[in-house]
Amino acid sequence: MSHSCCSHGAADQAATVIDPVCGMTVDPAKTPHHATHDHHEYHFCGARCRERFMAEPAKFLGPKEPEVAMPAGTIYTCPMHPEVRQEGPGSCPKCGMALEPAMPSLDDDDSEVRSLGRRLWTLVALTLPVFLVAMGPHLFGWMWPEPWASIARWGEATLATIVVLWGGAPFFARGWRSLKPWSPNMYTLIALGTGVAWLYSAIAILAPGWFPPSMRGMHGEVDVYFESAAVIVTLVTLGDFLELGARRRTGAALRGLLALVPKTARRIGKDGSEDDVPLEHLHAGDRVRVRPGEKVPADGTVLEGESHIDESMLTGEPMPAAKREHDKVTGGTQNQHGALVVRVDHVGADTVLSRIVMMVAEAQRSRAPLQRVADKVAAWFVPAVVVCALLAFAAWWMVGPQPALAHALVAAVSVLIIACPCALGLATPMSIMVASGRGAQAGVLFRDAAAIETLRDIDTLVFDKTGTLTEGKPALTQLRGFGVERAEALAFAAAVERPSEHPLAAAIVAAAEAENVAIPAVSGFQVAVGRGVSGRIDGHDVALGNARLMEHERVDIGAARDLVETWRAKGATAMFLAVDGRLAAALALADPVKVSTKPALQALHEAGVRLVMLTGDSEATAKAVASLLPIDEVHAGASPEDKAQIVNDLKKAGRRVAMAGDGVNDAPALAAADIGIGMGNGSDIAIESASVTLLKGDLAGIERARALSVATVKNIRQNLFFAFVYNAVGVPVAAGVLYPLLGLTLSPMIAALAMSLSSVSVVGNALRLRKASM
Repeated sequence: MSHSCCSHGAADQAATVIDPVCGMTVDPAKTPHHATHDHHEYHFCGARCRERFMAEPAKFLGPKEPEVAMPAGTIYTCPMHPEVRQEGPGSCPKCGMALEPAMPSLDDDDSEVRSLGRRLWTLVALTLPVFLVAMGPHLFGWMWPEPWASIARWGEATLATIVVLWGGAPFFARGWRSLKPWSPNMYTLIALGTGVAWLYSAIAILAPGWFPPSMRGMHGEVDVYFESAAVIVTLVTLGDFLELGARRRTGAALRGLLALVPKTARRIGKDGSEDDVPLEHLHAGDRVRVRPGEKVPADGTVLEGESHIDESMLTGEPMPAAKREHDKVTGGTQNQHGALVVRVDHVGADTVLSRIVMMVAEAQRSRAPLQRVADKVAAWFVPAVVVCALLAFAAWWMVGPQPALAHALVAAVSVLIIACPCALGLATPMSIMVASGRGAQAGVLFRDAAAIETLRDIDTLVFDKTGTLTEGKPALTQLRGFGVERAEALAFAAAVERPSEHPLAAAIVAAAEAENVAIPAVSGFQVAVGRGVSGRIDGHDVALGNARLMEHERVDIGAARDLVETWRAKGATAMFLAVDGRLAAALALADPVKVSTKPALQALHEAGVRLVMLTGDSEATAKAVASLLPIDEVHAGASPEDKAQIVNDLKKAGRRVAMAGDGVNDAPALAAADIGIGMGNGSDIAIESASVTLLKGDLAGIERARALSVATVKNIRQNLFFAFVYNAVGVPVAAGVLYPLLGLTLSPMIAALAMSLSSVSVVGNALRLRKASM
């Protein structure tokens, strides 16, 4: 039995069925690709679809998930023109691109990418034979004998027509729409260049008699330029495909941040009953239970219980925060041990996490990418080229030799072909492509061209502390024994901390293991939330924690008080070890500064860059770290909103700001800065919110990135100079300014060759970046 995904009729009632993988229409009688599954026969458009189906039939035969409708009132915006905003979906009035939601959703729909990918591969398959037929005689000396020459000529025309009219339809639509508000862009140039090349070629093959004998071959044929139109459409489609993929990757990072919040919450009813409900069913005022290991479902206030909450996704700090009655908790943070009853205060878009996502999304859209420079130039370039073509046409028609109309048409077409936007379109992408590869070799990733343009101009570097200046996790830095040897004290401390999940516990155990200290077993392990831990080891009562725990255990810590204050002044966390009710040792734990941080900051400081630290940590810890480094300004206790505001204040003061960070809490500031620099060892959202990523998590990479930025922007400007000089010289020559003096004209064939050479010069210049020093 033959099956398809259609529900409107059986296969024997229709000539075609639907490929269950890609959704294309398939004629079962013509396709060679079939498969039988569960006693049913299925038909496919190609071998690849059949392979995917056979690997996972259930994936394509299962019920289709209904499309998630966006809430009423959702604001949509244009990815190219962020100032365009409207309620509901539609098309951009400036460029014709489909609008997308301003606020990302958790739904990941890749149908647009898959659709554009299928279109791209179809265009490649159609364009390749067109290119080979047209360029074969020039590149390989192929000469087509008759009647094969005529067959190849018509085959080339047919395939190129499909490419231009079908594949180029979106570009023509966008080019046309750009004329209504009179904002010509790259699509205007693409539509103009490909349209004229195709139209000229179509006239040449259908009515060769319109052209003078000097332009016709021995068989009466006129040179055509179908391959130029087809190749341009295919390459521009490739660029759109890559750009769409990049936009989706950015959206994936924000969706990943939204996914930090659990999909369900355990709600406590008024009668005390508990049930799991979808997160969207929560309302402010509801009570929810958060069990050990679960994530907090929404922003709220603790009503019952004590626990530690891992807030590193929000604050960037590695230490879990102790939470008890009346303390605030944030949706998406991780409960470690102890059950909590939380009153829901904020849900949906009002939560801290949602506000961070919106801030990042808005800041990302506010930047104007460098690759759009061609669009700005197009505002005068397109009209100028059209005017030149019209003037050339009029001049040849009125005063040119006979046949005047044919000469006028050839001159106008030559102007438009030589002004085709290939070199202009390649100027920025080729440099970016080469520079991106060169940067990757040096551990520097640029997300887009805007990052490369902006980085070279920064005069202020703002950075987070934890994970950027420091290692990002606590380590045992000091241990002073009081009547107890270091090894014995470390053994007791590691033993009582080993059952704990606290990062400070992990640091003490790691220190003991690094020093090859034997860690004994512990019994009667207990956790005093917010104070420390205790247990019995080898017949001794052992307690490890802060001064409050020592007070509770009635342990005198006077001998270590001055030492501990010194450690705290340097930003360390102090702990006390008591054995059998007496002070045995004091321990200092801190997040150590990376070895590479100081020389990197010194180099930037010497280069005239102002250095500003933003951290969510305490003022004492922040100043202690800053005292070790050449830092000009320190802001401690900063929330994600504070960090973004400080960055915006610096920008308003006229500073060119770069922000380096590695945590979710840094994401709004990274996106708000002129250039965001993410550390490769940081969170995904920080990396995706940044325009530059240092894969090695090393601030020394910033100076390397600046050097590449300077070289790349210089290279792009050279490319644009080549493109415009080529047009400045080529357009007048194509128009015929040399004819009165030298009797020379530029045929469309030579114009096409010049267009190709201009592109080659741009590509060759861009390739020099492979040897750029960093």
